[in-house]
Amino acid sequence: MLKPKIKISAAVICCVLAFVLGLSVQFLAAARVDATWGLLYQALSIVRTQFVETEVKDDKLIYGSIRGMLRALDDPYTRFVDPEGYADMQTHLNGNFAGIGIQIGMKDSVLTVIAPIEDTPADRAGFKTGDRILEINGKSTEDMSLEQAVSLIRGPKGTKVTLLVLRNLNEKAKDYTLVRDNIKIKSVYRQKMLDEKNKIGYIMLSTFESKLTYAELVEAIQGLEKKGLQRLILDLRNNGGGLLDEAIAISSIFIQNGEIVHTVDRYGNKETFQSVAVDYQWYTKPLVILINGGSASASEILAGAVANNGRGQLVGTQSFGKASVQNIRPLSDGSAILVTVAKYLTPDGTDINKVGISPNFVVEIPTASIEEALNDPDYKYSEEKDVQLQYALDYLRQL
Repeated sequence: MLKPKIKISAAVICCVLAFVLGLSVQFLAAARVDATWGLLYQALSIVRTQFVETEVKDDKLIYGSIRGMLRALDDPYTRFVDPEGYADMQTHLNGNFAGIGIQIGMKDSVLTVIAPIEDTPADRAGFKTGDRILEINGKSTEDMSLEQAVSLIRGPKGTKVTLLVLRNLNEKAKDYTLVRDNIKIKSVYRQKMLDEKNKIGYIMLSTFESKLTYAELVEAIQGLEKKGLQRLILDLRNNGGGLLDEAIAISSIFIQNGEIVHTVDRYGNKETFQSVAVDYQWYTKPLVILINGGSASASEILAGAVANNGRGQLVGTQSFGKASVQNIRPLSDGSAILVTVAKYLTPDGTDINKVGISPNFVVEIPTASIEEALNDPDYKYSEEKDVQLQYALDYLRQL
């Protein structure tokens, strides 16, 4: 019986070769990964079998390995959070936690105060934007991750924490011992009608970290509208930012149709976030936003969107310059990794990371006013002495 002749086309041969070569490449890559991770297993084995202390828990070693791996990325915002810290973080996002009330970040690789939260232990102790935290309870913050710093600063209500703080490079660092308290995050800290004649309203938005930020702001605007609001000052000074979704929703209150922010991922892919449909009818009247060096992250998204879409003016000083997007990735044991997945650009394509947003009208706080606030223990804030606020008021009155 004759066997049929089988013809194999060149295309089939190419496909088979590609498949085989593809598998070979995968196997080689896997082998390289296995060899690299083998070093980690060797190191763990040496510690387990030879380290002088026998009571070293595996989770401590694994957590330390993860922290070291993430620290090697040289990104202060990509960090590991242990199960306890992740549980605290979820509580924090819901608006309650115990601590001293400061938002911190990395500035020139130094743990730095972005802003104190108003009416908290840190605020009452006089913490300022730009303060450098050198030690926490005697432990140096050099090479310390943000997660470790947050974990050390927070604690049960009524307990104490001591921070060594450097304010000016030509001065000596100073110890601050604070008593931790329950911190209730209130996004809208202050609202009022500043000028009844011209119907100029004022709202201080202190954070975007609460999931209720959008709802609180809408309620505040509607409250002022009942009093005849015609022009608005939105104060984002010392607002350290928070949730991207809240920033987009709040930007959409002022921008009916327009770009809010672009994000660029690891492959250079750009995603554009447009304004979204919101419950509140758009605020279309004149708007001024106050910013300063403590305005960061989501605050900068809102400020950039308003400025680029021609929806308002920015008054104050250069913002902080934190333009990266983090995702929270829970792990199997209740811990999590906060990983930077993208950087963001303002609608006009500007990368503000480590640079910040420039206001339309630069208004500096006089040095004499700063020194008075720092040196006078009985100093009280006065709207009349707030030169940035007064500039915004004068601008809106001229309209």
